[in-house]
Amino acid sequence: MTSPARPEQMHAISDETRHTVEDVLEYARRRALYEDVPLDKPMRPNDLARLASGSITEDGIGARRAIALFENVLAPACISTDHPGYLSFIPSAPSKASLAFDVVVSASAIYGGSWMEGAGAVFAENEVLHWLAKEFGLPATAGGVFVQGGTIGNLSALVTARDAARHRNREAGRPDPARWIVLCSAEAHSSIASAAAVMDVDVVTAAPDADGRLHGDAVARALDEHGDAVFAVVATGGTTNFGIVDDIAGVAAATKERGVWLHIDGAYGLAAMLVEDMRPAFAGVELADSVIVDPHKWLFAPFDACALIYREPALALRAHTQKAEYLDTLTESPDWNPSDLAVQLTRRSRGLPLWFSLATHGTEQYRATIAHGIDLARRIADEISRRDGLSLVREPQLSVVVFRREGWTMADYQAWSDRLLDEQRGFVVPSSHAGEAVLRFAIISPLTTYELLVEILDSLG
Repeated sequence: MTSPARPEQMHAISDETRHTVEDVLEYARRRALYEDVPLDKPMRPNDLARLASGSITEDGIGARRAIALFENVLAPACISTDHPGYLSFIPSAPSKASLAFDVVVSASAIYGGSWMEGAGAVFAENEVLHWLAKEFGLPATAGGVFVQGGTIGNLSALVTARDAARHRNREAGRPDPARWIVLCSAEAHSSIASAAAVMDVDVVTAAPDADGRLHGDAVARALDEHGDAVFAVVATGGTTNFGIVDDIAGVAAATKERGVWLHIDGAYGLAAMLVEDMRPAFAGVELADSVIVDPHKWLFAPFDACALIYREPALALRAHTQKAEYLDTLTESPDWNPSDLAVQLTRRSRGLPLWFSLATHGTEQYRATIAHGIDLARRIADEISRRDGLSLVREPQLSVVVFRREGWTMADYQAWSDRLLDEQRGFVVPSSHAGEAVLRFAIISPLTTYELLVEILDSLG
């Protein structure tokens, strides 16, 4: 007969809990130090049901069996985003230092929402945010918070922008418009439309040029057409599909002339500003009212982390600080609380793994590693241009290369992509542009080599 459960059993330091921690940390050590990361692939629901069901029982199956189930069944059913051949969407390539420290963050049981409860962690996160703000040309008074991802970052920035517009109307004695509008490019990330839907505001798109860039003149025309209903303009610092950087300087000029909030969605591409040669492409970022960049993309941090930075953090505090009697001891503090700067209250200190990796390796290592992806994209683009039957859709600007296999349909691309994954050689899914099926390499990992990309091109026949 099983002995009755004791209330403290999961938390007390005992032989059982020691073994549990040791088993989990041993798996984490092995996984973090894999020299050949498995690519793996998804399994069908019925196969997982057959192999993995039954783990939740009244008495538990024990840590050793649970970690074995994860290692041998569940983990292999997840594609490894840190594999050098993972070239779809925007990959993740966390440094070993950031991976290891993510374990420390969880083990430390830190609440990262307030200065009172997590001052040391908040200070370290702020060190990173101030460094990023300086790199982007924002003033020393800029500040922000790490949130879950680009969608939450964009939503939080837009909520702040609308709140600022409302306050301007109150101060000027003007009524708010019947419907608020956020203006962006037709090439903007889908999270902008998602944020607008949550906020119940309208999205108006301005047409980009033939190269996919949003320019200031198109923004100026749209702003003049829609007037004070526009509370924010979103420019993109590196689109997901092509890695295109908008004419941020031109867009900034149009917004500043009309007193409209400028937000830069740099979730993927803004990290390229750390490379000196790329800075001219991002001229105008220094004029933004808010920006985001996702460290879990091109800043080599683990999921999930988006750095949201405001030119004037006080505007975000006014928009986001939650009011409740039980929160008064936190919100009446003169210190910034991270949870007061975005759509969140409870938060983990998701910026700490990036802080540790930066502190460990230094900023120059980051610049060199980002430059690797840009250089490799240009090299493989040249190789594509030299090959019969392949052609570039557009020259790469950052580290995304979009190309076509002449004569292939979406079905051809998909069949090839499935074979590539089945053979565990790479993960490259088809995309589309202007109704045409295409392929794309999104290069993030410094372990992705020119030789690997050539091998994948060879498989196209």
